[in-house]
Amino acid sequence: MLFDIVRRDNPSDLQKVLPIEGDITQPELAISASDRAMLARTVNIVFHSAATVKFDEKLKLSVTINMLGTQRLIELCKRMTNLQALVHVSTAYCNCDRKIVQEKIYPPSSMTPDQITSLVNILDEQMVDSLTLQLIGSRPNTYTFTKALAECWLQENRGDLPLVIVRPSIVLSCIHGPLKGWVDNWNGPTGIIAAAGKGLFRTMLCDPHKIADIVPVDMVINLMLVSAWKIGTNKSRDIQLYNCVTGQRKPITWSRFINLSFVYMRKHPFSDIQWYPDGTVTASVFRNTMNRLILHWLPAYVLDAFVWLFGGKPILTKIQDKLSKAAKCLEYFTTNEWQFEDDNVRTLTMSLNDADRKEFCFDVTQINWEDYIENYVLGIRRFIFKEKIDTLPKARKQMSKVFWTYRILQVLMVMSLWHFLALRYAPLRQLWSNALRLLVHIARMLPFL
Repeated sequence: MLFDIVRRDNPSDLQKVLPIEGDITQPELAISASDRAMLARTVNIVFHSAATVKFDEKLKLSVTINMLGTQRLIELCKRMTNLQALVHVSTAYCNCDRKIVQEKIYPPSSMTPDQITSLVNILDEQMVDSLTLQLIGSRPNTYTFTKALAECWLQENRGDLPLVIVRPSIVLSCIHGPLKGWVDNWNGPTGIIAAAGKGLFRTMLCDPHKIADIVPVDMVINLMLVSAWKIGTNKSRDIQLYNCVTGQRKPITWSRFINLSFVYMRKHPFSDIQWYPDGTVTASVFRNTMNRLILHWLPAYVLDAFVWLFGGKPILTKIQDKLSKAAKCLEYFTTNEWQFEDDNVRTLTMSLNDADRKEFCFDVTQINWEDYIENYVLGIRRFIFKEKIDTLPKARKQMSKVFWTYRILQVLMVMSLWHFLALRYAPLRQLWSNALRLLVHIARMLPFL
């Protein structure tokens, strides 16, 4: 779908794409000798974004892909006779053990990259798993740990390769055309927002006042392209490093991000929602635990029990288990905040003329969060759930029915609780009686009764 416009307007352009078979986990990237020779002769620019981005990935596999894979690519790049730029995609959170992150490479806090790769290669997976928490230290997961070590290794072993490192924060959907809102994965907040839109996810551990450092994917791509041009034309042999972030120049809090998401999930509802999209976030572990029990697990077990009694296959508890694991992976990032410096990005922006600055926009100050999040929600609907725009009227009708059912149940629950308390406490009982009499009096005054 992303390349449909190219297929329609310039189909011959796709003939320029030459796929190469390979595997980043294998020696020589599993690229054939003939293909390696061809790449060495012809390639001018390399964009290295291959990685495992699973926060809870096993350390052995994360090291294999994010570190050894990078080392194998560098070996290939050193054979390229016409290489003008190598752009390595890292993450702004690779140094999340620091509150202020500059555009520079920080030394490893304990073991060196070579020591880690040697250790992981020697030990079996079970032994590595048992040592993972000790090895990653103050970092929250294997992803940030291995991406940081990959940067350190590149600094020591790149030789004279023209290296750029781009560090995006939390990458979400496209902001610009031709496919505004395009998103193709469930990673990060997207899976949570998708589940919340279906009415399946209603609470999360999150400090609503912290900055949600999110950045559109096409702005990241534009920065990668321009940074490759810059190092290729100025012939700098210093590592160029860019923090592609929004928190300093266009901040948005988690509270605002979540509230806007709910606004647009109700305006553009997903089809076949299970319940009304609503929810809460809290920085209190206790409150979040109680909310999860009441809002997630209790309904899931009750409804699955009914499904099982009538011969169906229970699935809600399994869904909640997956959502809980996904939310757990994000909690570190939704309850903390960082100051990512982006002076190099600002300087690079100003080096462009007006036409190029518009064509290859990565100026985050241009983001309108309301418009962006509306298109993000529509993008989840279109590209994740594969729902066509003509299904919106039906989805809105269903949303209206679910909304009134939701409100009626809320009123009934409050009335039931009040009645329960009124039966046990005389003052409340008198107040309950007076309230009922008032309601009856108002009802009799209505013209249609």
